[in-house]
Formats: sequence, C-alpha cells, structure tokens
Amino acid sequence: MNNLTKQVAVWLSATIIILGLVSCDKFFGASGDLVERVSDGDTLAVKDAKGNKFNVRFACMDAPEVPHSQKERNSKRTSDRNQFSWGIKAQSRLQQLVNKSGDRVILNITDSDRYNRKVAEVRLKDGTFAQEVLLREGLAKVYRPYLNKCPSKELVQQAEAQAQQQKLGIWSDTKFINPWEYRSFNKKN
Repeated sequence: MNNLTKQVAVWLSATIIILGLVSCDKFFGASGDLVERVSDGDTLAVKDAKGNKFNVRFACMDAPEVPHSQKERNSKRTSDRNQFSWGIKAQSRLQQLVNKSGDRVILNITDSDRYNRKVAEVRLKDGTFAQEVLLREGLAKVYRPYLNKCPSKELVQQAEAQAQQQKLGIWSDTKFINPWEYRSFNKKN
C-alpha cells in the first residue's frame, strides 16, 4: 500500500466511525427522554425532545404495586402491606437508576397499552437496561403474557432466573403475590 492509499483508508475509516456515531445519536436521541416522574416500579412519566409528554409502561416485566390512595396507604391487610412494601422498594430503586442517568432514558417503544401508555424497553444513558436491573435484583417479575413483544426476552428471563435462584427480593418472600394476581384479586373485592 502506498502512502496516499493508507491516508485514504484512514480517512474513510474515521469518516465511517463519525457517521456511525452521528446516526446513533439521531436514532437514540442525543440525550434521551427526560423523566419527569417515576410513578412506580415499572412506569415513568416522560417528556421527549419535542416537549411531548407521555407515560411509559415497562415492557417485559411487572413490578409490585404501590399504594395509589390514602385508603391503600392506611390499609392493614397483610397482602396490601406486603405488595406495597415491595412496590415502594422497586419504585425507589428505579428512581435511583433514573437519577444516576441524569433523569434521562432511552426508549425502545414496542407497543401501546389500553391506558394509552407507550410500552418500552428502557435504557439509561450509559446503556444499562433498567428492566434487567430490577429483575436481577428481585424487584419485579417477567410478565409472560406479553413476552413475545419483548425484544430482549432472553435477557429478562435470565435476570429473573438469577434472582430466583439466589432468592433475592420478592423471591425471598414466601407471602409475595404476583402483581397481576394482586390486581385481579383487588378488582373483585
């Protein structure tokens, strides 16, 4: 290779890398979406770069419920206290992750739900997959009815299996009721 050919090859390589980085920023958003509120362990209120506000429900998983009313906060029922205790821990951990990311997240929207929320895989600015963290720490469960719409389904299943094997979080609690079962039971009562 002569000197000119080497210089052209270096220039082309640098150009390709720069173009790749620029297109990644356009695809993912240079800074991600702004999290305005962590509603619970699997729901965020966000604002995108255009100022549009919307709610995001985490794809692939379901976190324990948090109390939504004063009546729920004051409930003495064991099942409520247990569910809300884990729900507050999941919400708190998600808030820590969001704070660590400068209140910015990168969304891979996969669907919308019946409440008009965007369903998405959520990553922090550094690429950390929020669902994987919550599942690996035993603060959520894989939500299997919609797992086929989850691009990272193998990853979330592995994270949950690890927490279950190590009896972390909700996996250490023999009285824990799955969030979807808890919601279903409470609709009937």
